[in-house]
Amino acid sequence: MSNQTSPHATLSPEDVHSVSPALAEYTRSTIVADLWSRPQLSPRDRSAVTVAALIARAQTIGMPHYFNAALDYGVSPAELSEIVTHLAFYTGWSNAFFAVQILKDIFLERNIGLDQLPAASPWLLPLDEIAEAQRAAAVEANFGAVSPGVVHYTAEVLFKDLWLRPDLAPRDRSLITVAALIATGQVVQITYHLGRAMDNGLTRDQASEMLTQIAFYSGWPCVFSAMPIVKDVFANRKTSSLD
Repeated sequence: MSNQTSPHATLSPEDVHSVSPALAEYTRSTIVADLWSRPQLSPRDRSAVTVAALIARAQTIGMPHYFNAALDYGVSPAELSEIVTHLAFYTGWSNAFFAVQILKDIFLERNIGLDQLPAASPWLLPLDEIAEAQRAAAVEANFGAVSPGVVHYTAEVLFKDLWLRPDLAPRDRSLITVAALIATGQVVQITYHLGRAMDNGLTRDQASEMLTQIAFYSGWPCVFSAMPIVKDVFANRKTSSLD
């Protein structure tokens, strides 16, 4: 993780120490010196997971530090822009706008212009028509009579557009989606999206370590609420020899 004395940090270590010496010490010894050095997840992926958790929970106080850390660790401006766009759909427009408010100043400070950001309407990645037809049919059968509007936008905007935007790899879209679901306690959705993440290349070890990272940034209860679901996904994939 980037140095806690970074000028981008909203609070300095001294600020934290003045209120809670114990919290300052846990931050230094556990998060900075240990968590961010664990090899099971790259610093780039840790940054993406952390950014997703902050956006999902609208925790703006941490955004300047961790948005800068993400850029420092190799998340490109285009990828960071796409993370914000993607999470508007999965955590709400206002949460994305909170991120925009912080990120616009960071982009200005780093001389990141529109030429480095994704187009509004790029050429999309190929659609797996068979898989999408199966997914759409299942959603229509379950929920078509409940909310035709939701079913329509789920197919036409999320899965035929958003998930096919090329500036964030499908594996990374899945990673931040699962991270956001765990961070907000949306456990019912984890089975589908974690399975999709692993289909898109996220390994079991990486998924496991994602839980460890999120525990510190969204709290232990969110992670322990998710772990039975994750356990079942792991077990089912092992049984079916998919992972």
